[in-house]
Amino acid sequence: MATIATNLQAVLTRIERAAQAVGRKPGDIALVAVSKTFPAEYIAQAHAAGQRAYGENYVQEAVEKITKLGKLPVEWHFIGPIQSNKTSAIATHFQWVHSVAREKIAERLDAARPEGLPPLNVCIQVNVSGEAAKSGVEPGEELKLAEAIARLPRLKLRGLMAIPEPTSDAALQRRRFARLRELKEQLAARGHALDALSMGMSEDLEAAIAEGATMVRVGTAIFGRRG
Repeated sequence: MATIATNLQAVLTRIERAAQAVGRKPGDIALVAVSKTFPAEYIAQAHAAGQRAYGENYVQEAVEKITKLGKLPVEWHFIGPIQSNKTSAIATHFQWVHSVAREKIAERLDAARPEGLPPLNVCIQVNVSGEAAKSGVEPGEELKLAEAIARLPRLKLRGLMAIPEPTSDAALQRRRFARLRELKEQLAARGHALDALSMGMSEDLEAAIAEGATMVRVGTAIFGRRG
């Protein structure tokens, strides 16, 4: 408990300092604790320390945790690649999906979202570093997908997400995050009122915050290295 709580506080301190360094309010940046591969007990410990939003990549694993944690007030974010046959479970159990990259997936999520739930918050994933194996639309393709999502009543388009190729080059980190911010601004100019930029992880959250991140996704710095 002490380790996770201490790590969590250290990450929140990093977020606060990064925000203040560029004249932003720390409260405008949400922390999504990436709990994939870690047991439900770790989430319960982080929750006891005040953390509420959690990111998962694997649907079956996530549903097991969601079920085990029961009525614990947690906001669940799906942040991994989306398979067509997993859209029903994602639409049923999650409040946010960060990784929408195809119109077909958006349509399936919309169709599967239960009527009694509010619209599913979604972000479009953009491949800002041009990796061949990385999910996400290419820069310039996000407008078409945004317009398709805007027509789906059970989805609410909130913003853009990126997982840039890891690099220790701080200037390169900033350029890639700036590119995502610019794409969000271009969508806003076309009438899409977006409020979310999901970018930045354990190693580069400072650069992401400097370029306007509203959500950072941090796992290792909170829960430790994965086995």
